[in-house]
Amino acid sequence: MPLCPTGRTARPGEFWDVVAVTAADAEQALAYRQQLAEKLSRRELPLGVRYHVFVDPPGPKIGNGGSTLHVLRCLEDLYGDKWTSFIVLLIHSGGYSQRLPNASALGKIFTALPFGDPIYQMLELKLAMYIDFPSHMKPGILITCSDDIELYSTGVTETITFDKPGFTALAHPSDLTVGTTHGVFVLDPSSFSGRGGLEYASCHHFLHKPDIETMRQCGAVHVRGNCSQLSSSGDHNDSEMDLECVYTDSIFYIDHSIAKQLLTFYKQMGTLCCEIDAYGDFLQALGPGATQDYTKNTSNITTEESQLVEVRQKLYSLLKGTALNVIVLNNSKFYHIGTTQEYLFHFTSDSKLKFELDLLSVAFSISSDKAKTLDQSTSIIQSILEPGCFVGPGSVIEYSRIGPEVSVGKSSIISGSYINLKVDIPSNCFLSSLSVKINNQVKYVSMVFSVEDDLKKSVKLLSDIHSLQFFGVSLLECLDLWGVEVSDQLFSNDSTRLGLWTARIFPACSTLSESVRLSLQMLNSVQHMSAFKLNGFKLLSVEEMLTYKDVKDMLKFRKQIYDEICLQR
Repeated sequence: MPLCPTGRTARPGEFWDVVAVTAADAEQALAYRQQLAEKLSRRELPLGVRYHVFVDPPGPKIGNGGSTLHVLRCLEDLYGDKWTSFIVLLIHSGGYSQRLPNASALGKIFTALPFGDPIYQMLELKLAMYIDFPSHMKPGILITCSDDIELYSTGVTETITFDKPGFTALAHPSDLTVGTTHGVFVLDPSSFSGRGGLEYASCHHFLHKPDIETMRQCGAVHVRGNCSQLSSSGDHNDSEMDLECVYTDSIFYIDHSIAKQLLTFYKQMGTLCCEIDAYGDFLQALGPGATQDYTKNTSNITTEESQLVEVRQKLYSLLKGTALNVIVLNNSKFYHIGTTQEYLFHFTSDSKLKFELDLLSVAFSISSDKAKTLDQSTSIIQSILEPGCFVGPGSVIEYSRIGPEVSVGKSSIISGSYINLKVDIPSNCFLSSLSVKINNQVKYVSMVFSVEDDLKKSVKLLSDIHSLQFFGVSLLECLDLWGVEVSDQLFSNDSTRLGLWTARIFPACSTLSESVRLSLQMLNSVQHMSAFKLNGFKLLSVEEMLTYKDVKDMLKFRKQIYDEICLQR
């Protein structure tokens, strides 16, 4: 993979005119801007590019589709008519990463990857993966998400070009179960053979997360002789031949004519009060076979989003008849790294992604021979492992310092922590430490969970919190062990969503190592059903930790580790 031209100024037409990253709120936007500034000061990104962080407007969530519309507005506000001549990379990174919480504070687009010297983060990988696109693209916008990776190979003479009017999307062969959680293209058979590395096809219509029966009825299922090339979040046996597959979505491009239509639509709508999906709500309106049936599919939609049907119908009217061009990449794979399970699988197991990117077991870290690891299935990223410590197989350690008497179990994630006590961290443990600023004082809080805990699950009534699980134990039992009273004050966010995300259970401490010690003692008390009282501590929820996060202090801790690694080398 060609790397992006870091540290030097990109020549005109060689690279993106604008790289835009979206953020959900002002705190997240500040964190992103601080990290971009640091990267640019260290010359880790191409220079001469306009890097922007655009924050969603305050109020109801607007989804990545709403964010796309808002970014168009921001670009026009900043550049006037000049923006229509730009080649733009738009990276959606506005989520709170509840399924991968070590990315919650500093953002999924800044997720560290186990390769590079210094460490690559997802942003650099995105810029490297798409390095050839800008020079084969007419002015327009390429839209991608911050937690997916697209790898492909094409023939020497084959080039991916984005020069057609309307929408142009990449398509990857995937097995049918993957199709049920993605967008699926129903390709026009006259434009598509299924052979060769790259084909330009047209899409009859687009299915959003269809069931397998719908895929078959609509003619989306293909039989391929080389389905060992299947793309998915998992792996496939290379001996499987002639498997059925569907072509699923990843990134897509819109030309400026479409972008201007969407911007006009956004201005006419005024304030958006619902979540629009850039994939489901834009792409389902496209192609000659599109119907407006999807606009009324309001399963999973709350009453607050009653505007959604109206917005979808207006978008359908606006985009109906627009072409959806598809670039079929027959030798390609799409990977998603948005959950703790996907993160552990791709970074530590013998995954295809690990092989393709040559991911390392120890990347830009200090790990002496006396720091014991069981095998090559660990992933140590910009961390210091002191002699004597032990890390079990299938675990990821990032931006952390692990003391000599620490034993980490298997399949665990340790992020941003300093552990300098004698402790056995159990298997399947998730531990992530944050710096927070409260009343102008820097404090430290460490969240601890099981990697299998569901941080998105919530209940509405205090009487139902017994159904929430912390490391396999009812949260109600845990609160009793910790001496935490069940009341309306237990949860942040006005107690409308009662869950692990909003439970005020993590103590704020004056040092990083103390916060780790206390959180591990909380976990130990649950595992051994022994009391560990949290009386006298200020307790924060994960939600509050993100609100109060001190990005500068967290980056300072990472820099200390970085400097020590450079020094010891």
